[in-house]
Amino acid sequence: MKTLRNAFTVLFLAWLTLATATAAQNEEKVVYHLNDATVAMAALNNIRNHLNASPKAKIVVVAHGAGIDFLLDGAKDKNGNPYDAVVQELVNRNVQFRVCNNTLQARKIDKSRVIPEATVVPSGVAEIARLQSQEGFVYLKP
Repeated sequence: MKTLRNAFTVLFLAWLTLATATAAQNEEKVVYHLNDATVAMAALNNIRNHLNASPKAKIVVVAHGAGIDFLLDGAKDKNGNPYDAVVQELVNRNVQFRVCNNTLQARKIDKSRVIPEATVVPSGVAEIARLQSQEGFVYLKP
């Protein structure tokens, strides 16, 4: 009887481990790649729509090159609309924004110009690769 109970416990723990791993694999994780700020407002609208359809999605926006411009203090789109309000709205919906430090250095932009809602990472492209290879994020390029 004790052997049967032990076998049942082992099987149950194996099933629980598999169920937990499957649930983690089914988590929707997406990295949006921006290297052109002229498409930033469209990308932010895509992210808004994405979250409306899939509210639990984990979304990270990684910007480098000219794509960081919308995450700089005082940035506005071509119509004069500030980006910071839209970014803040998405941050409130758990979207994360990351800015490439290599770009900041190459363009001689002080980190203090990056809005507080964004995090500076060493390399934008390395961050995208890390999110895909190590954390299972799906890649989207608007």
